[in-house]
Amino acid sequence: MFIGLMWVLYVQIPDFSFLIDRTMKKDGKKVTKKSLAWFLFIFLFAIVINVFSYFPAVVEAYYSGKIYPVISVVLRLVTGWIPFSIGDILYTLAGAWMAVRLFKTVAAVIKRRVSVQTFLYSFYRTIFIALWVYFVFNVLWGLNYNRLGIAFQLKLDPKAYNEADVKNLTQQLVQKVNEARRSLGDSTFAYPDAKEIFLEADEAYAKAYLRYPFLNYTAFSIKSSLYGWLGNYTGFLGYYDPFSGEAQVNTTVPAFVIPYTACHEIGHQLGYGSEDEANFSGYLAAVSSDKRYFRYSAYFDLFAYSNSKLFMMDSLLAKEQYKSLDTLVKKDFSTYRKFLAEHRNPVEPYISLLYGKYLQANNQPKGLDTYDEVIGWLIAYEKKYGKL
Repeated sequence: MFIGLMWVLYVQIPDFSFLIDRTMKKDGKKVTKKSLAWFLFIFLFAIVINVFSYFPAVVEAYYSGKIYPVISVVLRLVTGWIPFSIGDILYTLAGAWMAVRLFKTVAAVIKRRVSVQTFLYSFYRTIFIALWVYFVFNVLWGLNYNRLGIAFQLKLDPKAYNEADVKNLTQQLVQKVNEARRSLGDSTFAYPDAKEIFLEADEAYAKAYLRYPFLNYTAFSIKSSLYGWLGNYTGFLGYYDPFSGEAQVNTTVPAFVIPYTACHEIGHQLGYGSEDEANFSGYLAAVSSDKRYFRYSAYFDLFAYSNSKLFMMDSLLAKEQYKSLDTLVKKDFSTYRKFLAEHRNPVEPYISLLYGKYLQANNQPKGLDTYDEVIGWLIAYEKKYGKL
C-alpha cells in the first residue's frame, strides 16, 4: 500500500520544478517531483492521523491495544541495553541543529542575502520537517493521547467527584502517608541508588500486572536523564521520549520523589498519554510494590495533589490535614520546598507555560493542572473497590 500510494503520487504530480529552477539556480536549491510526492504523502497521512484521533474507541482497539505495544517493546529492546539516555542525546543534537539553522537564517537576513525564492524554499522545507515530526510522533506514541485508557479498562469515571469526596480522599491519604513513613523507621531512611530504584519499579509493575493485566510492562528501559540538573531549573522530574522509547527520570531531586516518578514514566511507556492517567498507573504499580519506600513515595505525592485541591475548596481544612501529618513526613515536605526554592528562577514559569500549552494541544485542556486530576481517578477507584 505504501509503495503503491507513493507511485500514484509520483506519476500524477505535474513537474513544477522548472518554475523553481529559474529562481533558485543561484542557491542550488530545488523542489523536485520526488520531494513533492513525499510532501503530499506525509500531508495526507497527517490528515488521516488527525481524523483517526477523533475516534477514541478505534484508537484504543487498534492503535493502543495492538499496534503501539509492538512499537514500544521494539523501541525499548533497541535502546534499553544502552547505559545512557539516547533520548537526551537526540534532543541535544536536534537543538544544536535548530540553533545553527536559526543563526544562519538571522545572519542571512542581516546581510540581506535572503531572496523571496530562498525564503519560500526554506518555508517549504520547514513545513516538510514539521509534518514528518508530527507523523512520526503520532505513529510512535502520540495517538495514545486520544485513547479510552484505564477509565475504559477498569470501568471508572474519574470526573465524577465533589468537595466531600476530596475531603474524604485527603483524610485517607493522611493516614496512608503517615503509615508508610512510619514503616521506614524513626530516623532518616537510606534510599538505594537510582539503578536499584528503577529495577524495583520494573518489579512493581510485574506485581501490579498480576491484578491489572493491562499493566504488562516488558523490555525494561528507564534511564537517569543526563540533564537532571537542568530539569531542576525547568521543573521536570522526568519525561518519556517517544522517539527512543526510553523513560527519563531526573535523579538529582530528593530521593523520596524518584520511585513514584519512575512508575509514572513507565505508565507513559505503556501508552497512557495524559498526565493524570500516568499518575494513576504509577499509583497502581507503586502500591503493589513489596518495597515500603515505593508506597511512601506514591502516597507522599498523591497527598500533595489532594491537599492542594482541598486547599482551593476549604483552605482551613487543608491546613488542618497538613498538621495531621507525621513529623517525618512534614520534614520531607520541608526538604522538597527548600529544594524547589533553591532552584527557582525567572525562566521556569515560561517553560511551564509552554509545557501547559503542549498538554492542552494534546487533549489535556487543563494543562499542567492535569497532573492534579489524578485525585479523580483515586476517588473513582476507592468508590468501586472500597479502598485505596
